[in-house]
Amino acid sequence: MSGVFFYTLVASFVSGIFLRSFFIISWPVCLWFLILSLGVIGLWYKKRSFNSSHVLLWSSIVLCGFGFGLLRLELQSALTPVSLFSEQVGTSLTLRGQVIREPDVRTRSRHLVVQVQSEKILVQTDRHVPVSYGDTVEVQGKLTVPEAFITDLGRSFDYQKYLAAQGITYTMSFADVTVIDAVAGNALLRFLFTQKAAFMDALELVIPEPEVALGEGLILGTKQALGEELETAFRRAGIIHIVVLSGYNIMLVVTFVMYVLGWFLPERARLIAGGISIILFALLVGLGASVVRASIMAVIALFALALGRRYAVLRALCVAGVLMLLVNPLLLVSDVGFQLSFMATLGLILVAPQFEVILAGRRGWFSIKDFMIATLATQVAVLPLLLYHIGEFSVVAVFVNILVLPIVSLAMLGTFLTGIVALMSLPLALPCAMVTYGLLTYIIVIATFFAGLPFAALTVPEFPFIVVVLMYLILGYGLYRRQQRNIPVPTLHLPTSPREWTVEIVTDGTPETSGRLTSGVAVIQNEQGQSPRSPESNTPIFFR
Repeated sequence: MSGVFFYTLVASFVSGIFLRSFFIISWPVCLWFLILSLGVIGLWYKKRSFNSSHVLLWSSIVLCGFGFGLLRLELQSALTPVSLFSEQVGTSLTLRGQVIREPDVRTRSRHLVVQVQSEKILVQTDRHVPVSYGDTVEVQGKLTVPEAFITDLGRSFDYQKYLAAQGITYTMSFADVTVIDAVAGNALLRFLFTQKAAFMDALELVIPEPEVALGEGLILGTKQALGEELETAFRRAGIIHIVVLSGYNIMLVVTFVMYVLGWFLPERARLIAGGISIILFALLVGLGASVVRASIMAVIALFALALGRRYAVLRALCVAGVLMLLVNPLLLVSDVGFQLSFMATLGLILVAPQFEVILAGRRGWFSIKDFMIATLATQVAVLPLLLYHIGEFSVVAVFVNILVLPIVSLAMLGTFLTGIVALMSLPLALPCAMVTYGLLTYIIVIATFFAGLPFAALTVPEFPFIVVVLMYLILGYGLYRRQQRNIPVPTLHLPTSPREWTVEIVTDGTPETSGRLTSGVAVIQNEQGQSPRSPESNTPIFFR
């Protein structure tokens, strides 16, 4: 029952943020929900001996979570400072500020996030301008407010809300940038970004384009360096997720780090070092939504391992989501990456087991079945959002992922080792670079070939958001019905005496003296059809 209350609280909190994202709800109304929840919890305390008292407890949790969700986004709006440059929009300005994030290098431009007093401005300048994190710069250009635009697939993208979720209020395109001071910013971040740049420079000396761009995308998430043509091919082939540092990439990094540390550190020290490594890696590659979500879940897993506790992946996902929304509630509606990352992970948790049941008894060849199940589960989970936000669905995604995913881990390892060796000696790195080049070329060839097929991807016209809600309701109902059908019904043999109940679980006709029912309800009866009854309520006892 505690699990039901936990998930109810999470769902209510998220619902409050979601509703407040579209409607103005003042803080007195938010407080009213919280006060009402206290009243209901008081009523539950008085009537907790009644059988239906759990309904009151459940109602109070719903009201409390919903009220906190409303209040969190209301506080976000109230604490947003008044803009300093609202009257200067559309005019040319010369501003001085500090680059507070690692520059985003694109094919033809370099994007900088410049902090000017309390404002964050996205500055677009020439790709070759030598600007780094922490630099104090002087920027000159026209100050504009980001506007929504229509994508190539006919979808309206609210660019202003997307940047607002990152704290960015204004943009300045084609700006002239001059570095004033190059020694500033957080020392740890400057060190990490400097080492990252040195690693990428060494890698680019031994692996040519576009393979090196793919390798950097696999381990560092720099998908912008792929170029528009190759990025489009990866999207049509359904493998763009491998270069946006999804949970799969983070898992491979964590596994590698823990394996290396296992050679010279005891378990407890290895877990601590692993947690620190995850945090440093998240800072190194940028705190994108998928990276933060995967990193939080990985740290929770390490904590569970250190404490000897069972790792509940669904609860870990909910905790990660709640923590991220507590810090920045704007992510829920405005960040597509946040939505896709969580739905993909939810698909692996809830949908993948259903495909495992369907494919049970069929042998997987080199774990191909595992890759197919993971791809099918994530595709089903993110399909409504993909169709709504992007308008394109990859028909060949499952087959391409089966061909590519087994190579991704090898390509990541090869790219990492090549870069490390290249930092020490370019000639020594060449043999590793040749192998890595072959792996990366294979991924690119597969992606471009299948993306070029006329039926590789389907596009759909734009539709209202309510259709997304209906699609997920249908999906949820289907999962519920299928889970009900798949509940195992064990045969239970009990002695005649109602005072001596011995449970024997029979699985596939083979009796076991002990066992664990992973889902569903076991009804205990003796040979006379009698069930043990609760002394408090005189009702039959069920074992979950």
